[in-house]
Amino acid sequence: MFQPIEYTVTTIVCLISAVVIQRIFSKEKLRGADQNAIQGIKWFGLAIFVWGLGALFNLITVIGLNWSPTNKILIYFGVVISLANSLCIILSLPSIEHPKKPGIIVRLVQRFSVREFVGLFCGVLGMIIFVFMAASYGNPEISNNFIWIIDIPISILVAISLLYELNKAFVGRQMRFMYLPTFALFVLIIIAVCHRMIPQDKVLQFIDQEFWSVLGSITAISFKFLFILLFSILLYSWKFLSEKEQQQSLVDELNIQKAKLIKEKEQLLIANESHLDTIKTLKIDLKTLKSTTKIELSDRQKEVLGYLVHFGSYKSYTEIAQEMHISTDGFQTHIHQIKKILNISGADGKEQLIAFARANNFLKYTSFDDHA
Repeated sequence: MFQPIEYTVTTIVCLISAVVIQRIFSKEKLRGADQNAIQGIKWFGLAIFVWGLGALFNLITVIGLNWSPTNKILIYFGVVISLANSLCIILSLPSIEHPKKPGIIVRLVQRFSVREFVGLFCGVLGMIIFVFMAASYGNPEISNNFIWIIDIPISILVAISLLYELNKAFVGRQMRFMYLPTFALFVLIIIAVCHRMIPQDKVLQFIDQEFWSVLGSITAISFKFLFILLFSILLYSWKFLSEKEQQQSLVDELNIQKAKLIKEKEQLLIANESHLDTIKTLKIDLKTLKSTTKIELSDRQKEVLGYLVHFGSYKSYTEIAQEMHISTDGFQTHIHQIKKILNISGADGKEQLIAFARANNFLKYTSFDDHA
């Protein structure tokens, strides 16, 4: 009685929601939104589409073709649909942004590419499903619900991961009031899983069949509706808050850059002051050096250098001493003292003295004319 309503409502709501969500994904992609964030929109839409596809298949086969809901093919197909839905939900979890550390499922998904994870998921569960189907299909003693054992741990794991990521995301968006509906979603998923797992003939010993059917239909519809509602709220909170967060992030980045520029300016000012002090000190040191290194020669020594300029290029020290009417030893003593003052040494000492004397015009200290 309630199954046609369940299948019809689920088909209409899920397929329409999937189309709307995929349109949102396409628009956000064209707008140039962050690819990592909008991938969650795509997988969320596919998860809902898979639900709608499964409900449509049940609507056609059970209502249109009058198949029994306990038909093995329907149950096997239902398991495949449920696992595909779990896969899409798992792939959507990494895009649920929050400041906390992601859960183990999200970290596991992030270790692989999408193609690798899908291949791993389908490969492992495909082998398990094949074993279960081979063991139960031709054996009437095995309940048709036996194969749901494959889906139960996956569904519970997905429910726990979904609860964790949604709560962290809502906390990050200052939406703690979403704790209750998120927990309600988790409870409804667990009830739906138990409804699949427990054989109906066992339940009817304790609960009326109509109540059990109503419970299953209401639970199935409710948790799908709540799932769509929570993800839609999260989606629109992301959509409306992302621009604000991006603007705030830009403001924070600009403030950081401003602080860095101010710090660099202060450092440059300090460095500039330091350089000015250094230049001032160097000027003082240079002035001091010039004053301390100023060469002081006696008038007699200047005269000796003047004679050296005049005769040095073609006369020896002895001949120059004779021109000055002084002894050779006296002339040599003057030369030695001058070399010591000027810090001149080596075999070309005479040439260095002549060059120094000529550069300083010591010829004026002699009685010779400069052009003589």
